[in-house]
Amino acid sequence: MNRRAFLGAGATALAAGLAGCSALGGSGAAAVDHPGTLDQEFVANADLPADDDLADGYAPEYGDPGQMEVDESRFRSTETNGETVTLVPVDVIRYWHQTANARFVDARGLDQYTTSHIYGAVLSPATRDSSGGGIQNWSQDDRIVCYCGCPHHLSSLRAAGLQKAGYSNVYVFDEGFYEWRDRDLPMRGQSFENRQARVIAGEVDAQYAGDYAWAETTDTGQQEAAPIRNDGSFELHLRFAGMTDETPIRVKTPAFQVTRPLGELTAIELTA
Repeated sequence: MNRRAFLGAGATALAAGLAGCSALGGSGAAAVDHPGTLDQEFVANADLPADDDLADGYAPEYGDPGQMEVDESRFRSTETNGETVTLVPVDVIRYWHQTANARFVDARGLDQYTTSHIYGAVLSPATRDSSGGGIQNWSQDDRIVCYCGCPHHLSSLRAAGLQKAGYSNVYVFDEGFYEWRDRDLPMRGQSFENRQARVIAGEVDAQYAGDYAWAETTDTGQQEAAPIRNDGSFELHLRFAGMTDETPIRVKTPAFQVTRPLGELTAIELTA
């Protein structure tokens, strides 16, 4: 079966508007959302110490992690929007979390954060072109860990934005939130169930390699991103809250944009 869906001549016209897409945040310092600013009721998945400052991004110290020698020279990195972003493996992320040695930033959308997030983390979503800026009242020298679920595309964009704003100690959770969830590590939210990822695949001209494809829900604003590979292909792995085959999803690339029900988008390969 031919899974490629040609979007036609209208794709070029649609793409012309993408360069002017407004980011979801400004370039200056921004406030964050967290259980103290949201109306929803949140629960924890374990008996954890109380978080006395919900806006600081730190989890309270817990457990008995001992001492870990962290060799940062062994960390991987990735290039995002002109920034070199450092990727940190889950065991180090957990150690920093247990010892309250990092502030945690959830780079996903509000519905995903509300469903479940790393205990202590604040919500500060990624923006296109890494234009999200800093975080109000946070020191630029503090260690900050950004995470998402894809496993590190949105979080790399958010980390790049922080670095562009002058933050000097920024990291990204390499394996992403669903590794944390699968290990049943400390979380807060409304549901901790495992949702299967749905994949939207596509291809654009190879000239766009290194740019990003985006998917977002048209009603709740949940979003996901994936880099365009050297051959122009991309795969968007979606784990949006409340997602069904009928959920309208808008896919945006540098070459086209299209909005269709999720079930249709996962059954074809998108191309201009």
